[in-house]
Amino acid sequence: MAFYVTTAIPYVNAAPHLGHALELVQADALARHRRLRGEPVRFLTGTDENALKNVTAAAAAGVEIGAFVAANAHRFAGLAGALALSFDDFIRTASDPRHAPGVIALWRQTAARGDFYRRSYDGLYCTGCEQFYDPAELSAGLCPEHGVAPEKVTESNWFFKLSGYAERVLDAIESGRVRVEPAARRNEVLSFVRSGLRDISVSRPAERAAGWGIPVPDDPGQVVYVWWDALANYITALGYGTDDTAYRTWWRDSTERVHVIGKGIVRFHAVYWLALLIATGQPLPTAVFVHEYLTADGAKLSKTKGNAIDPYELVARHGNDALRWWLLSDVAALGDTDFTAERLRTRYHQDLANGAGNLVSRVLSLTRRNQPGQALGTGELPALCAALPAAIDSALAAFDFRAATEAIRTVVAAANRFVEAERPWDLARQDRPDHLAAVLATLVDACRVLARELSPFVPEGAARIAAQLDAAAPHPVFPRLE
Repeated sequence: MAFYVTTAIPYVNAAPHLGHALELVQADALARHRRLRGEPVRFLTGTDENALKNVTAAAAAGVEIGAFVAANAHRFAGLAGALALSFDDFIRTASDPRHAPGVIALWRQTAARGDFYRRSYDGLYCTGCEQFYDPAELSAGLCPEHGVAPEKVTESNWFFKLSGYAERVLDAIESGRVRVEPAARRNEVLSFVRSGLRDISVSRPAERAAGWGIPVPDDPGQVVYVWWDALANYITALGYGTDDTAYRTWWRDSTERVHVIGKGIVRFHAVYWLALLIATGQPLPTAVFVHEYLTADGAKLSKTKGNAIDPYELVARHGNDALRWWLLSDVAALGDTDFTAERLRTRYHQDLANGAGNLVSRVLSLTRRNQPGQALGTGELPALCAALPAAIDSALAAFDFRAATEAIRTVVAAANRFVEAERPWDLARQDRPDHLAAVLATLVDACRVLARELSPFVPEGAARIAAQLDAAAPHPVFPRLE
């Protein structure tokens, strides 16, 4: 059994924003949860560096393209510390020695099947999306993602025969071999495929890309289109095309291969990527988990629009426990979620500072004066504690972080009710040492369960709970935010 989880790799035309943090934290929680359950896990993220928009941004900044992408890639990699991420691998598509050989191997295999052909093409191209659009896909003539008019482009490129894979892609999703969650996104993909797939351009003129990118094998006047290049990272990071030992373990033979992505790139991952893997005879991902967007004042967070929220700044101000908990407990599975610092602080104070943190403080204060004994075996609190791992397992299997965190809140609330019902301070005055010891042991056990089950969501806060329980030294686990 092996669990391989990946994020999409973001463009590095600017520094990371809160939307990137959402995806990273979601994938991290899935990875940490599976490790907690004793499963072998590999968690991959990285940066997409061969995009035309990176070239354009570097030129606008007056910085050499290699230096420009390296500096921004460093900012993305640095989120590991700021957000308490546990990724096992970080791939940079422009400089990682594993990547280009794997892309070239995929290209040659696809070409050998006769799935490429060269032709001229007129189209409407959005540089922000790095994608051609049909006129019918535009909103009042504007890109639906970026709200700008696409550029009219005429090129002679290599095309992939995507149209020949429609039935096999459809079968993979309809059969459930590839899960697309939530169901609304699955239906969106099925509708897109059933409407008919057109062949797609998979290269760009090297001149237009300023020579930046991976040259097409045997055609140096073309570079591999950034989406074909970027999608390959999920297997090139495993050594596909070079040393495929990790590829065999984590892709070919793994139990689950899960992509965590944003809703704007569903077709690339749930259609184009599946077709490419089918064409080259490889296993498909088992799941594509799709998150919605974060907004600020109702507008999608965007580097282009200038309303990007800096996750480094939020962590510096509020800590990563508060940010991670908000991202995992308050962001909707369907429909965009508007971010405000007040929402973050409110959720943190209600659930962590006043909830789990206050519970731990009360329990440790009581156990300093009284010795716990044998925990109670029956009752609401022991039952909820026993059921909590399975409840979280079920929620995360459905990519439902809200349900998972709600299960934790339910146990915290039950533990606080238990304290009020049993009133251990009165038990001490009534000289009922056996029952007092059982009550305290039940509460300590509940706190240990919470520390363990909180660890995928707020790893640093959970570690503080566990440390304090072992030391029996009460300090604010989740201090209040100013």
